[in-house]
Amino acid sequence: MTGRLAGKTALVTAAGQGIGRAIAEAFLREGAQVWATDLTPEKLEGLEGAQCRALDVLSTNTVVELVRETGPLDILVNAAGFVHHGTVLDCSEQDWDFSFDLNVKSMHRTIRAVLPAMLDRGGGAIVNIASGASSVRGIPNRFVYGTTKAAVIGLTKAVAADFIRRGIRANAICPGTIQSPSLDERIRALAESSGQSVEAVRQAFIDRQPMGRLGTPQEVAELAVYLASDEASYTTGQIHLVDGGFAL
Repeated sequence: MTGRLAGKTALVTAAGQGIGRAIAEAFLREGAQVWATDLTPEKLEGLEGAQCRALDVLSTNTVVELVRETGPLDILVNAAGFVHHGTVLDCSEQDWDFSFDLNVKSMHRTIRAVLPAMLDRGGGAIVNIASGASSVRGIPNRFVYGTTKAAVIGLTKAVAADFIRRGIRANAICPGTIQSPSLDERIRALAESSGQSVEAVRQAFIDRQPMGRLGTPQEVAELAVYLASDEASYTTGQIHLVDGGFAL
């Protein structure tokens, strides 16, 4: 630990596994007070030193109640999200609405809840998890997912522009394919639906990465630490790729 986030209080959504958990762990190592949240609180076990809470980011009232409990925050990390597979022809209106609610509107809820206190205190850092599949690059069979993540980038830039003179920094991280429990679930589901082996589907994910490997949640978390820290005090409204060359 080097104390890069010492004295700061952070809220991390979807901290039970994958990128969200790695960020919560990295923030704890760097001295932050961390409020780690997840829809399934059992997934938060083992996050020693964190304040762990259940949180449904689809519920405005629940988000507001949690922020009342946390008090003023210095850092917000929006990591909750869902990957829908398929083209526009595979995306029902229900799929569209759910994806936008979880991937985009949840960030509206959390930012709207935490921002007033950040403004009162003169600053804060917001880190939103977007994706390389977004306005950065179009990916086959990621129609609504890529659309929502493009919206996250627009949301991030809008917040940064609106509050740049009031000490608020907002940045987006665009990961490539990252090894995580959710990726494992998607690989199993795709293997079952396509009749391929799990190994073949996993290899296809690896092969599309120019570096020839999947990324790790920890590699994303290190970037999040930087963006949340005072080291990034002159950085706002930007997308930051951690993608193994995925967008080349």
